[in-house]
Amino acid sequence: MKLCFPVKKNNGLESIVFNHFGSSPLFIVFNTETNETGLINNQDLGHVHGMCNPFKALNGEIVDVIIVGGIGAGAIRKLNSMGIKVYRASEDTIRKNIELFESNSLAELSIDDACTHHGECDH
Repeated sequence: MKLCFPVKKNNGLESIVFNHFGSSPLFIVFNTETNETGLINNQDLGHVHGMCNPFKALNGEIVDVIIVGGIGAGAIRKLNSMGIKVYRASEDTIRKNIELFESNSLAELSIDDACTHHGECDH
């Protein structure tokens, strides 16, 4: 399974999970089967508010799960339509959130949980 984490800076599994999907400059992908990580530069960083294209942002990379501090309704809708589930990060680092995900301790986000503003969200 591929878990995807929006981050501002790449510090591997010690990276801090970013607080908004569409504004994140980078994504770290963690493969739970191989324990390998990959890095994706956000290819949709300059999108107009409410027009995030998650497939473009992820540069076409297919992931199973997004774990993030916050995300807009349109992005949740688009990701869910691609079969990708979205969860709210509960801890600061990717490593801690992987542990929480594996113990089924993260909340899945729905459109009702979406950000209503753009930029640096406080969740």
